[in-house]
Amino acid sequence: MMTTQRFTVAETFAVAAPRGLTVEGFADPTHPHIPVRKPYVFREQLRDVLAFLAEPAGDGLYLTGPTGAGKTSLVLQIAARLNWPVQEVTCHGRLELSDLLGQFVLAGGETRFLDGPLALAARAGHLLVLNEIDLMDPAELAGLNDIVEGAPLVIAAHAGEVIAPHPKFRVIATGNSAGAGDASGLYPGVLRQSLALLDRFRVVPVGYPDLETEQGLLRTLVPALPEGIGARMIAVANEIRRLFQGEADAGRELTVTLSTRTLLRWARLALTFKGAPNPLEYALGQALTARAEPAQREAIHRIAADVFGELWSTRS
Repeated sequence: MMTTQRFTVAETFAVAAPRGLTVEGFADPTHPHIPVRKPYVFREQLRDVLAFLAEPAGDGLYLTGPTGAGKTSLVLQIAARLNWPVQEVTCHGRLELSDLLGQFVLAGGETRFLDGPLALAARAGHLLVLNEIDLMDPAELAGLNDIVEGAPLVIAAHAGEVIAPHPKFRVIATGNSAGAGDASGLYPGVLRQSLALLDRFRVVPVGYPDLETEQGLLRTLVPALPEGIGARMIAVANEIRRLFQGEADAGRELTVTLSTRTLLRWARLALTFKGAPNPLEYALGQALTARAEPAQREAIHRIAADVFGELWSTRS
């Protein structure tokens, strides 16, 4: 049993919080499954994740929102600060429940059963993070229904072994949809999930950060970037997101978006290629537009040129 300790919310997450407000985590920071701690700017969803970690009450947690909005990084950076080990799985259409439970492997000339991420998390009190859960077959996910509620985990393949879930075991899922499928057509492969499964999850929307938060992210994660350049990059990102999400008068005009993840990549690459004839344009190509259709690539670069003005063709 791992030793727990209390963490002060304001100091641990560098946020405004009531004095004396604490959250429970683990004392040992050396566990190999604790995520790597990185600079991070927390926003309002921190409250929802901490409330879930403190008392799940038989629920799972489902974070839903557009690609690159920071759903997974939010969970991992909270876990990193609370020394909470994580078993992270990226779901896909061929993933089966048995892959999560474990498998038999040959070791030292004999066959033995090796716990999968679900069994490990349930046994040891880790977070099980299922990324892109809405890409997985709903029939396979049905096997999680009772487990999310706290029922014992039965490993039928391992002589029916029964694992009583650790009190700190939690199930967290992320997805671009909220489980009802993707009517927008933005995310190929997304499947409508079972209502029985979804009924067992709290759902927390995670959108792209607001202007102030993204400015804070750039200051924290790319401190060498001039603030004026960063503000214009965010303006470009927001216009691209608007066109991607169909908020323009003509409907959805882009099939690629400039997520927060891509924004940070663009900023870093602009510094990497500082001194090039047009570092902003060159970096944007590598960060995003090289994978866009030619007409969309031209449209995005035109948006950026309009926002940056004379800076667009100036060496940094």
